[in-house]
Amino acid sequence: MDYQIERSVHIEASLEVVWTALTDHRQFGEWFQVALDQPFEVGQLSTGKMTYPGYEGYPWRARIEKMEENRVFAFSWSHEDQEGDAETRVEFHLQTENNGTLLTVKETGFDGLPEDARLKILRSNEEGWKIQLQNIKEYSEQNHI
Repeated sequence: MDYQIERSVHIEASLEVVWTALTDHRQFGEWFQVALDQPFEVGQLSTGKMTYPGYEGYPWRARIEKMEENRVFAFSWSHEDQEGDAETRVEFHLQTENNGTLLTVKETGFDGLPEDARLKILRSNEEGWKIQLQNIKEYSEQNHI
């Protein structure tokens, strides 16, 4: 079975505003609720600690894989409660839509997670992306230039 998550949200802000909210590590940290240790850089590891209520202090570890300005931002991230290389890939795709931005997030790679944890992580992340897309929508619309 092909386990994946795909969700979209329309944001009343320009591509540039949404792109910056996604790829500036400080802005990302504000809406995602994570304290990041360094800027995002393709090929580099991003580390930090979650500040999201209920997950405070959980480690953030993601390898930045792609940054195509105003189009695609992608990373693979670890699932801290799993051993080994338990990672999934997250891709954000941006496109202009109705004087705003259509932001689509797609998370794949759940098939590579341990079978006993796969559905729990998938369900948790499904709910998480619903919340986080609302967070970036509100953040970007409030910071609209």
